[in-house]
Amino acid sequence: MKEYELIYQIRGAIYDTYNALGPGLLESVYEETLVYFLNKRGLKIERQVEIPIIVEGNRLNTQMRIDLLVERRIIIEIKSVAEMREVFHLQILTYLKLAKLHRGVLVNFNTVDIDDSIWLKVNGFDSEATLP
Repeated sequence: MKEYELIYQIRGAIYDTYNALGPGLLESVYEETLVYFLNKRGLKIERQVEIPIIVEGNRLNTQMRIDLLVERRIIIEIKSVAEMREVFHLQILTYLKLAKLHRGVLVNFNTVDIDDSIWLKVNGFDSEATLP
């Protein structure tokens, strides 16, 4: 499946999750529900994937965890916050860089309009466009 097709499927699962639950719940609830809807679409999902931290060729004794990894290609970072901060956008870009992946999706479920709370992120630069 091509990346744009994966993004389309991810977006659909995000809408399904939001429509099923609405705003105001914990991130863990949205994660569980989003995984359900992604699996329903036949996508391979990994949760809380550990990514090693390598600095100057040395693997450090710490790791980061990304919320969801779809088809080993696209990171989904889930938020449920009253205010989206710039650091959340930078965080997923850092995750993409460290994981050596190209695309990610940042979503905030704690919103009255999910359309304005889904962002496509691309490794190397910030795509200002939200998902279609």
